[in-house]
Amino acid sequence: MAHDREAPASVDRRQGSLTMRDIARLANVSSKSVSLVVNGLPGVGDETRARIEALIAEHGYVPQARAQGLATGRAFLVGHVYNNPNPEYLITMQQGLLDGLEGTGYALVTFPLDRAHPQFSERLREFVSRHRLDGVVFSSSVAEDERLDPLLADLRVPYVRVASTAVDVPERSVVGVDRDGAVLAGEHLVELGHVRIGMVSGPMSFLSARERRNGFEQALTAAGSPLDDTLVVEGDYTFEAGLQAGQALLDLDDRPTAVFAANDEMAAGVLQAAQRAGLEVPRELTVVGFDDFSIASHVQPRLTTVRIPTRAMGHLAILTLLETQTGATDRGQARDTPSPELVVRETSAPAVSPEGPR
Repeated sequence: MAHDREAPASVDRRQGSLTMRDIARLANVSSKSVSLVVNGLPGVGDETRARIEALIAEHGYVPQARAQGLATGRAFLVGHVYNNPNPEYLITMQQGLLDGLEGTGYALVTFPLDRAHPQFSERLREFVSRHRLDGVVFSSSVAEDERLDPLLADLRVPYVRVASTAVDVPERSVVGVDRDGAVLAGEHLVELGHVRIGMVSGPMSFLSARERRNGFEQALTAAGSPLDDTLVVEGDYTFEAGLQAGQALLDLDDRPTAVFAANDEMAAGVLQAAQRAGLEVPRELTVVGFDDFSIASHVQPRLTTVRIPTRAMGHLAILTLLETQTGATDRGQARDTPSPELVVRETSAPAVSPEGPR
């Protein structure tokens, strides 16, 4: 449409010297259209997109965030706010965020925010204001905190919340697959013939922990073998918690023949507890983890686990955030969160009786 385009004008065509406005003039489109193409967002026709991409390649155009920031007062920064005790979750999530920011001119600044801090709201407000953030991604477990709702309405900053269930409107949410992944773990253990099954859950203050327990219970109940509450020990997603929980479960007179731990760190702790108890994994004890982080393939025996698309979710969060900024909301099927995947390694075996030497 004519009103959506900027009038052609002379531009400086030296390699690397063009601005977004220059590219828009050469392509006879709006700067918004160029921004959508640069950020890999929908809303631009194939022919127009090809023309813009060709001009970008020809002139070596690179978004100049610093220059744009000086001109507009914007910092071209995206914040990542989190509260998660698992370092590999944070690294993997941030890799996905950086994947999404590549080529956009935005930089990422991270902020750990303890939900138990007495100045939770004040610290978040100060972080957003100090950095003049253009957007914020909230991930586990800050994303699910109810105090965000009034605070975000007041801050008026674009944001996306990554959580295990929908905690906001669709255009501001990336919903995880924790429940579906835990269903896979439960179905796997049932198929192996295990009946007396233990679980090391995450902290119940975390939505992810509740979703993983609910999914696991769902699978066992559907198989006619409901989860026994006396075989559930709560942990805090750390190796030490998994070790302590594993020892408690394996010290039982009628110990479980299989244990599902709600993340790989705790599953590794259960493996250590089994070794201390003199149990052979998987012949005497099957262990299944969750996440498929690097520890799952580094421990011995290598851990059967559920692969969760954490990096893809980070990438999706940035794409969703950029859509929120530009007003484009047609995410489409390709933007759905990928499904979880059961990865069977060396800690799975058919059930055997726990009777005999311990």
